[in-house]
Amino acid sequence: MKLYGYFRSSAAFRVRIALNLKKLDYDTASIHLRRGDQRQAGFRSVNPQGLVPALETDGHTLIQSMSIIEYLDEVHSEPPFLPADPAGRARVRALAAIVACDIHPINNLRVLRYLHGPLGHDEAALKAWYNHWIDTGFQAFEQLLASDPQTGKFCHGDQPGLADIALAPQVINAARYQLDISPYPTIARIHEDCMKLDAFAAAHPDNQADREE
Repeated sequence: MKLYGYFRSSAAFRVRIALNLKKLDYDTASIHLRRGDQRQAGFRSVNPQGLVPALETDGHTLIQSMSIIEYLDEVHSEPPFLPADPAGRARVRALAAIVACDIHPINNLRVLRYLHGPLGHDEAALKAWYNHWIDTGFQAFEQLLASDPQTGKFCHGDQPGLADIALAPQVINAARYQLDISPYPTIARIHEDCMKLDAFAAAHPDNQADREE
C-alpha cells in the first residue's frame, strides 16, 4: 500500500488518519505541492488531476480522499467509519461533505495560488478569504452538531468516524490562519478529543517525515 501525499495537504491528512485508525501499514511518496511535483509527468501518470492524495492498494490506484476513505472502510470493516443505519450514514456523510466538498475546495492551494498570482491579491486578502469560508462552514457544522442528540464524544456517537476524519484537518488549517474557533465549542471539544487519539496525532502534518515549509 502506497500513499502519495504532501505533509500539509488536508486531504492527505484525512487519509493518513483513516489508515491509522484501521491500523494499516503503508509506504509514502512525498508530492511537494509548493515545488510543483503534482504537475510533473511522473505524478500525472498516477493521477491525471494532479491532486493528492492517491493510494495504490490491492492492484488499484485510488484518488479523492473521501472515496479512498470509504473504500478503506468497506474493505477493512473495523473500526467502522459510518453508522449501521441509513439515516446515520446520511448524517455523517453530510457532515463530512460540509468540510470536504464546501469549505476545503475553495481554500485549497490551487485556489489560493490563483488568488495570489493572476488575481493579484496580497496575503491579507488571502487570509480574509480563507477565514471567511472556514468560518461560515463551521457555523453550519456547529449548529448541526449542537442541535442533534446523536452527537456524542465525537460527531456521531462515541467513536470517531468519517465526519471526524474530515473535520480535524480543517480545524488545524483554521489555527494556521489564526481563526478563533471559540464560537464553536462543540467543534473545539470534538477536535480536542480527536487529537488525543494516536491515529489522529500521528497523522498531524508536524509529525510527518517529509515535513517541509
